[in-house]
Amino acid sequence: MAETTTPTTTTAPTESTPVTSTTPKKRKAKRTVGSGQVHILATFNNTIVTVTDQNGSALVTASAGSCGFRGSKKGTAYAAQVAAEKALEVAKQQFGLSKSEVFIKGVGLGRDSAVRALNSLNIQVESIKDVTGMPHGGVRPKKARRV
Repeated sequence: MAETTTPTTTTAPTESTPVTSTTPKKRKAKRTVGSGQVHILATFNNTIVTVTDQNGSALVTASAGSCGFRGSKKGTAYAAQVAAEKALEVAKQQFGLSKSEVFIKGVGLGRDSAVRALNSLNIQVESIKDVTGMPHGGVRPKKARRV
């Protein structure tokens, strides 16, 4: 009888991956911002509300588009009110915002309603400043017509 031998395979020892120690990550200290700034950019197509600290570092931002409004509905006063309420609610809960200076830029419909949303959330308004850009000197005039 013929004996059959099965070939044995030898594998090289596998290198084990180094085990890293799992140190717990340091948690960020919860920031409290008592007074901050609210920047409102109101265009004809959208309204963007940004809440910052006194240095201008952004804390929270919201826009009419991010609140679910689409198309021409983003430029409405109601959409601006909803966006302002969303941003200010988060700023109030996470950062403890209680006082704010308001900076308004643009000519859209959401200017007034966004400021009224501040009042409805019991955030004290220290000042309201309009920082809309104004042209000085205007555009270059059309070239003179030659007859």
